[in-house]
Amino acid sequence: MAETPLADVFVEMADTLIDDFDVIEFLHVLTERCVELLGVSAAGLLLTDQRDTLQVVAASSERTRLLELFQLQTDQGPCLDCFHTGQPVSVADLTLTTARWPRFTAAAAEVGFAAVHALPMRLRSEVIGALNLFDVQPGAIDGDKLRIGQALADVATIGLLQHRAIHQRDILTEQLQTALNSRVLIEQAKGILAERLQVDVGQAFAILRDSARSRNRRLSELSQAIVDGSEQLAPGPVANRSG
Repeated sequence: MAETPLADVFVEMADTLIDDFDVIEFLHVLTERCVELLGVSAAGLLLTDQRDTLQVVAASSERTRLLELFQLQTDQGPCLDCFHTGQPVSVADLTLTTARWPRFTAAAAEVGFAAVHALPMRLRSEVIGALNLFDVQPGAIDGDKLRIGQALADVATIGLLQHRAIHQRDILTEQLQTALNSRVLIEQAKGILAERLQVDVGQAFAILRDSARSRNRRLSELSQAIVDGSEQLAPGPVANRSG
């Protein structure tokens, strides 16, 4: 195996992670590079979604995608075992595994695959999926190739977890900013009500909350309406709508 192409692939993956990160394109490139570098016939990738359910996210060929989907539908196969255990699963001859995965073995033979090697996508104890290598010829895969495959899976895992962390951080930041903006609106509405109804700020807040509850509306939404003048409240637990 030439050293330069391998180095080029790692540079390509790193560049992809630094640039605008298109997750699906990144993972499709990963499956294609596995085929090129490792000398396997096809590659597929399973990842967990937000509900911790495995999904097929990329495959180097359509028959590989369909076989991966079949694994998920039947809940059997080496790739699922790899994900659940967090350990590599290597099957040099699928004809010897008919007792263990009867439906998967038959489906793999039908589309022409004779061997499969599944590598976990994990960081420490967190397993987020499996990178699966398929071959049309039976036989063990070279140990160096397996290590390269695992290294590619590890780089992809780090990139995906970083992407998820950034996305979650952005959501948290947005939620925090929304909460702060809502708090400002509520304070403004309290001040307007206190002046308009000639009550203290604590009473104004009680009126505001009672009105929001009775109308089944968000406190921030009703506060916005009071601030922009589209609604007015009268003293009491339930206010009359005039705007």
